[in-house]
Amino acid sequence: MENIKGKVIAITGASSGIGEAIARHLASLGAMVSLGARRLEKLETIVNDIVKNGGRAICKQLDVTQAVDVRDFVSFTIDEFKTVDVFINNAGLMPLSMINAYKVDEWHKMIDVNIKGVLHGIAAALPVFEEKDRGQFINITSVGDRWVGPTSTVYSATKFAVRAISEGLRQEVSGNIRVTIVAPGATESELAETISDPELKKVALEQFRTHLLPAKAIAAAVAYAVSQPSDVDVNELVVRPTAQKSF
Repeated sequence: MENIKGKVIAITGASSGIGEAIARHLASLGAMVSLGARRLEKLETIVNDIVKNGGRAICKQLDVTQAVDVRDFVSFTIDEFKTVDVFINNAGLMPLSMINAYKVDEWHKMIDVNIKGVLHGIAAALPVFEEKDRGQFINITSVGDRWVGPTSTVYSATKFAVRAISEGLRQEVSGNIRVTIVAPGATESELAETISDPELKKVALEQFRTHLLPAKAIAAAVAYAVSQPSDVDVNELVVRPTAQKSF
C-alpha cells in the first residue's frame, strides 16, 4: 500500500476501539498519524507503542464538540508533520434508548459528537485540503446510517446525517479532494458502554458479543480507501461480520 506511506493522517476518537486500530494499522503501513481524543493518557500509551515499533505518531487531547479544539488539533498536526493529507472523523457515541424514555441530554450529546463533531472536523481540515487542492475525509458512520429500529432512532438519525453530509461534501469540493464513509456493522468497541439504561446495555452487550468484527477489520477498510490512486474515490464501504444478516 505505497499510497499510504508518508501520508499525514489525523484521527479523532483515537484512544480506543476503531480509532486506535486505525492509528496502529496506518502507522504500521508507514503513515504519520496524529491522534486526538479526550483521554490523553490512553493516547500517550498508543503513541509510545507506535513509536517503539518504528512508527511516527503524535497526540493531543481533543473534544470534537468544541470547534476551536478541532482547529487546534489540525494546527498541532501541521506544526509537527507540516501538513494533513487525510482527516478521519471517528469519534462517536451510541447511548441507545426508546424515544419515550425522554433521554434528551443523551440526544444532545449524540448530536454534538456524532454530527457537530464531524462538521467541526470538516471545517478544520477542508481549508488545508483546498489550499493544496488534495486531501481525503474518511467519516466513520455505522450500518445505522441506512437502518433504524427501536432504541436506535436518534443514533441512526445522527448517522443518516453524516452520510448526507459526506455525500454533499463530496459533490461540493474539488475533483482532487476525496470523501469516503466507512460503515461498520457490529464491531469490537466501547460504544455499548455509553448506554445508560442497564437493561438495554445488557441486551446490547449480549448482542454485540454474538458476532463481532475485530476493530482491525475496519482499520483495513480505511487503509484500502486511503491506498487507492489519487483519481479513485471510494465513496462508501459497508463492513459487517459475515454472520450479521440484519441491520
